[in-house]
Amino acid sequence: MIDRDGPVPIYKQIAEIIREQIDHGELEPGDAVPSETELEAEYGIARLTARRVTRELREQGLVYTLQGEGTFVGRPGTPRSAERTPVYQRIAAEILEQIRSGDLVPNRRIPPEKALMKQYGVAKATARNAVDFLRKQGWVFTVPHRGTYVSPQEDWPGS
Repeated sequence: MIDRDGPVPIYKQIAEIIREQIDHGELEPGDAVPSETELEAEYGIARLTARRVTRELREQGLVYTLQGEGTFVGRPGTPRSAERTPVYQRIAAEILEQIRSGDLVPNRRIPPEKALMKQYGVAKATARNAVDFLRKQGWVFTVPHRGTYVSPQEDWPGS
């Protein structure tokens, strides 16, 4: 239970809850800790407070963060849990599903970075990584100062 009126800052209280989850084995080395968006929703806190939670855990040496992928229990280099797909790859997979289903059609724009940031509650780097991932595979192409578009179907991977 979070004491919003007490002397201990909220971010420290939430960091303590997560530390206890790590100490009790509920979160194991390599497991993802809740994202900033998840912390905001679960505890009704601001994004800045969620960032402070993550920073506090990093300063305690309990977690490490990989930009565009998330924050994980342990020190950098700790093997991550196999079931954890990076956030940017999950976003790319959803966009790809929209392309394959025909919801996003060739030579038409995909949602811009700002829209992806808002829709998924992610940082610009995460949205950019998702688009880069699709671009490298050949599903989309970018026209400078115009946007990113679905590639013609004949250019799709495996076509």
